[in-house]
Amino acid sequence: MSQIFQPGFALYVKLALFAALLVIVGACLAWRGVATDPHRIDEAVNQPVPFSHKHHVDDVGLDCRFCHANVETSAFAGMPPISTCMTCHSQLFTDTAVLKPLVDSWQRGVALHWNRVYQLPDFVYFNHSIHIAKGVGCVSCHGRIDQMPLTRRVASLSMSWCLDCHRAPQKFLRPREEVFDLAWQPKDQDRLGPELVRAYRIDTGRMTDCSLCHR
Repeated sequence: MSQIFQPGFALYVKLALFAALLVIVGACLAWRGVATDPHRIDEAVNQPVPFSHKHHVDDVGLDCRFCHANVETSAFAGMPPISTCMTCHSQLFTDTAVLKPLVDSWQRGVALHWNRVYQLPDFVYFNHSIHIAKGVGCVSCHGRIDQMPLTRRVASLSMSWCLDCHRAPQKFLRPREEVFDLAWQPKDQDRLGPELVRAYRIDTGRMTDCSLCHR
């Protein structure tokens, strides 16, 4: 009886399957890297207009909610419409070259496309409003953005990074009236933190449940 497969055929099949597995794993890792890490930490993100948080927040004194109007009530902080920018820039620096994309967008009625700095994958649920309601300050995730001439990411947004806070929220909470004060520092977080956990009725026993972030 003749042999259908050549000697060593099983080895070739195993090697081919192993190579296919490596390709699949590599593709998954590459996708995850693109989905969760669009920019390296501390790398300024190019924008159509080089918006400076330092100028607008630290120098001018704008509150975060002036531009991110939905941050207290929505899952998304929201980006300001061009009309918000033109509240000032219809009169200030309108003729400068650096603001030309902004003015063109306003005059043509075409939205200006900003490049995202923070991006979570679709399988992660995140809600800005609940974090703010529970006393998590902007600084906890965005750093001292009021000191950034160009916006950059300061947190990895990895699962372990999120869990560091969820496992010990008392280390990061602040009074609600201080959430948007980027320079605020607690005098005694060891005392204040547990008090705020109780005041905000945070169920620490559920803070690491999978369903909290993966719905």
